[in-house]
Amino acid sequence: MFKIMTEKFYYKSPIGILEIELENGIVFGLKVIETCEILSERVGYFSEVVKQLDEYFAGKRVKFEVNISPKGTEFQKKVWAELLKISYGKTKSYQEIAEAIGNTNAQRAVGSACNKNPILLIIPCHRVVSKSGKLTGFVCGIDRKEQLLKLEANRCFQDNL
Repeated sequence: MFKIMTEKFYYKSPIGILEIELENGIVFGLKVIETCEILSERVGYFSEVVKQLDEYFAGKRVKFEVNISPKGTEFQKKVWAELLKISYGKTKSYQEIAEAIGNTNAQRAVGSACNKNPILLIIPCHRVVSKSGKLTGFVCGIDRKEQLLKLEANRCFQDNL
């Protein structure tokens, strides 16, 4: 019988402490938490995830290459798969995501799926904005969403110099 090994690790990032959940070496959770007593040692697959997060926050990584397995409804998974297609430094509207998944009237449902995204950053829900381009809804707060988009925009700007 196959035993499921779940582990939680804690990493201090520029947007706060991240709780990273692994199940048999696959990321199934990444979220910002308010406090943590002890940060985790960089061991096993967690060290690879942290390495890639370090590179992302340093502006040296534009795409994550870690194994993920988000848990959610089929609709949510469809939305999250579409979010993975949004290029670094780019944004798409809730409307564009709804159209891409074949449900043009599902902007609010897309927003709800973004809000329930279990793997922040790696599944880039921060790259989804309102149709007008306004920053709306982000489970970690608009300030953090803006911080992430500025980080990516600065990197893209530097690449074009």
